[in-house]
Amino acid sequence: MFAIDLHTHSQASPDGALTLADYERSPLNFVAITDHDRIDFALGAKAKLGAKIIVGEEITTAEGELIGLFLTHAVPPGLSAAQTITAIKKQGGLVYVPHPFETVRKGIQLPTLDAIAKDVDIIETHNGRAVFQNYGCHARAWVKQHKVAAASSSDAHGPYGWNRTYSFITETPTATNLPDLLLKTKKRLNGTVGLGILYPKINRLRRHHA
Repeated sequence: MFAIDLHTHSQASPDGALTLADYERSPLNFVAITDHDRIDFALGAKAKLGAKIIVGEEITTAEGELIGLFLTHAVPPGLSAAQTITAIKKQGGLVYVPHPFETVRKGIQLPTLDAIAKDVDIIETHNGRAVFQNYGCHARAWVKQHKVAAASSSDAHGPYGWNRTYSFITETPTATNLPDLLLKTKKRLNGTVGLGILYPKINRLRRHHA
């Protein structure tokens, strides 16, 4: 079994703090770096750490946030969800829905999610930072209805508390096989980042006063 986390934020995100050394030291087999609206750090990390790193991007769409996985080029923010999906698929990437139904963190809402259902590859049914808004049960119900692959991911923004929330797969992930691997295994560790939930606010304040 391989452990995989599909939602993390490096120091390249305005609210992230994970460094290249953090990714290198992580005991997880595979980690997606999904910075906000950029992939430059992820590309550099992949060049240095190889197959352990999946290049991703948490993209700000007009209807909420979507993640593209296995990207080669950044997808610009501000497009519609449908346009964003087209841009992800055009480069052979996967569409991953982070923290669906949440409002504080700009999750995709049900009408939009239903409209893009045929193009969703993976949906996050457990988010390690979902404390004040936790719609995991709604996400699991949606997965059951639409038979889409599910994942547990940390959404870690710093080193404290991560490596506690991830999914398991049986093979090296690719853009072709990852959804099927997640559907096949259905084994996940649903932890939380604990006090790591404070990282985004702390990181933004630190940068503001730097």
